[in-house]
Amino acid sequence: MSNQRRTCAFQLLRYVPDAVRNEYVHIGVILREEGSGEPPRVQFTRDWRRVRCLDPEADTALLEGMESELRRRFQEQPEGDLMRRLNESLSLSVQMTEPKAYLAESLPAGMEELMRLYVEPPPRERMPRLAGRAAIQSKMRGEFERAGVWDLLRKKIAASEYTRPGDPLRIDMGYRPNGIIRMFHAVSLEPGVEMAKVLAFSAAGLRAGVERVEKAELELTAVIEPAARLGATGEEPERLAMYRFGVETMEEHQIRVLTTSDLGRVADTARRELRV
Repeated sequence: MSNQRRTCAFQLLRYVPDAVRNEYVHIGVILREEGSGEPPRVQFTRDWRRVRCLDPEADTALLEGMESELRRRFQEQPEGDLMRRLNESLSLSVQMTEPKAYLAESLPAGMEELMRLYVEPPPRERMPRLAGRAAIQSKMRGEFERAGVWDLLRKKIAASEYTRPGDPLRIDMGYRPNGIIRMFHAVSLEPGVEMAKVLAFSAAGLRAGVERVEKAELELTAVIEPAARLGATGEEPERLAMYRFGVETMEEHQIRVLTTSDLGRVADTARRELRV
């Protein structure tokens, strides 16, 4: 096996909420192999806590969508003046650095090293593990990415498109394989059952709206933590009763309830239905 390294160039993407103060956080890497003709690779951080520390009002959903958009554009036009036009069209709060040379053993290994060096916080800066909805959302994204369908999903779907103006609910993600629309929403029962009740309250309106607007049936899925993860066992009857109440409340409103343990199967189904 050859140990020859590949000649590459990389650029960093920075989140700069205030151009005057010029404080920034690296949020992603663009990596391409010189002369290969292959589309550049792009990867954003999966941990937005450093961004939120710099800017508590940061629209991380918009930033996540930017990653998918960049990948799409790179696939459509891997060469030419795309990099210049991207630099011109990026959000004012996202800047791209000048290219720097880089020698990589392989593109995946190079991306991993660059993310570790420039984007992900070093171990001493690691924050507490994700919990609640954030932890469920992270697992959802991880499984859909593993299945290769993440960029094909709709994200942060505004319920107001199907209910009425002013509805603040945004469903985490979804896709439409055929005559059915599948939507998935992270519902943490760790803090209580309020999230479950909100989704249950919204289900009927969402279902009717999807049928009216999309002419399709809605399958709404809530993804929750396994009971054991929350200590909802026979040894904790009050917590177990709360957990069951949350699950039953959603199921009574025709919401399919799955746990994070089911996500691998869900992602594999999406891959088959989206023909990836």
